[in-house]
Amino acid sequence: MTLLQKLNWRYATKKMDPSKKISPDALERILEAIRLTPTSSGLQPYKVLVITNQALKDKICAVSWNQSQVAECSHLLVFAAWDNYTPERINASFDFTIAERGVGTNERTENYRKNLIANYPPRGPEVNFQHTAKQTYIALGFALIAAAEEHIDATPMEGFDPDAVDAILGLRDQGLRSVTLLPLGYRDEANDWLLPLKKVRWPRKDFIIERA
Repeated sequence: MTLLQKLNWRYATKKMDPSKKISPDALERILEAIRLTPTSSGLQPYKVLVITNQALKDKICAVSWNQSQVAECSHLLVFAAWDNYTPERINASFDFTIAERGVGTNERTENYRKNLIANYPPRGPEVNFQHTAKQTYIALGFALIAAAEEHIDATPMEGFDPDAVDAILGLRDQGLRSVTLLPLGYRDEANDWLLPLKKVRWPRKDFIIERA
């Protein structure tokens, strides 16, 4: 199938088959797509947790409105954003980039670094968290496309208690806050009520606005 055919194939799976597991190779390709996602200033201000432990999935399911996909999926991804921008985090990102490129520092790079440090941390933790959280949605989109490419079902979720998930996974101690969940797995074709229904999106004429 072409990419567009695969995107038409995918849907927000409501019931997954817990007996079917994602292959390690397919999972790694999805995770690599997430790792390659563009982010603001290249800071990658979030982490992705990959959860297969059933007890953990069950605990998270209980604080996710008991949506069964969380417990029944093969792998549960948790996108957790930095709780704040700090000079230390910004410096670590820039230092890593410079080392990886092996080109040393230059005036333009250092001015960019100084500008971020001067402007980001002073805005305050909540403003900064809202910014880092938005970055995770770009990664979520890449994950959904990569999963469709692998013919793997994926259900993006905001319907959960972030504070409870943070506590279950100890995220606050790591300077992180949960933003979205993404159960990955395979649809239960016999029991998913949404599967036989037509995929509905606004037609192009009602959705795309062009200004020539």
